[in-house]
This record gives sequence, structure tokens and C-alpha cells, in this order.
Amino acid sequence: MEVLNTFSMKKIILTIVLLVISNAFMTLAWYGHLKFKQMNWFSNLGLVAIILVSWGIALFEYSFQVPANRIGFIENGGPFNLWQLKVIQEVITLVVFTVFTLVFFKNETLKINHLIGFGFLTLAVFFIFKK
Repeated sequence: MEVLNTFSMKKIILTIVLLVISNAFMTLAWYGHLKFKQMNWFSNLGLVAIILVSWGIALFEYSFQVPANRIGFIENGGPFNLWQLKVIQEVITLVVFTVFTLVFFKNETLKINHLIGFGFLTLAVFFIFKK
């Protein structure tokens, strides 16, 4: 039983780590281009070029997202059902997005209504995992 718990714990950690990496790439692909105009290399690119660059970044997102879901999914021997995987991914997305926004977009501030919303999302995690 202890080996199973260690095995399950490794799958839990691996799934979450892969989801964090995936979401870092996703956030960069979805929102990083908003900072491209400040970089000489990207400043003159048109919308189509920006889409292609973002798409290239998103390829890395999928390279981590797909294995995370396969490893974590209960029908593949993982510890999570589909509902749990989705809620975990959404919470990780918000955490990664928040860090990204506060680090790269200094004009954006984290407000109390954002924290309250995150609190409700945390409650969603609680209810999704409740047996």
C-alpha cells in the first residue's frame, strides 16, 4: 500500500509540474505578445507573424499539457478524474497568469475583487474534490 501511495504521489507531483510548465508557455503565447512591441526584434511584426510566433510558443504548451493529462488521468492509472484535472489546470492557469501579470505588466494591480474571485475558485476546487 505504501508503494502505491508513493507511486500516486509521484504522479500527482509530475502532473502538477507539467501543468505549471504548460501554463507558463500558454500564458506567454496568449499574453506575451502584448509586450513584443517593446522588443526591437518583434516591434515591426504584423498580426499574422505575431499569431505564428504565439502558435510556435503554444506548441510547447501542448508538449507539456498532453503528457500531464495522460499521466494524471485516472483511466490511464493516474490519480485524477477529468473534472479534477480541469479544475487543477484552471487554478494553475490563474496562479501562473497572476505571477506573469505582476512581473511583466507593472501597470496592472492585483485588487481585492481579484482575490475574492480566486477564493471562489479555490472553493470550486474543494467541491470538485469532495467525495
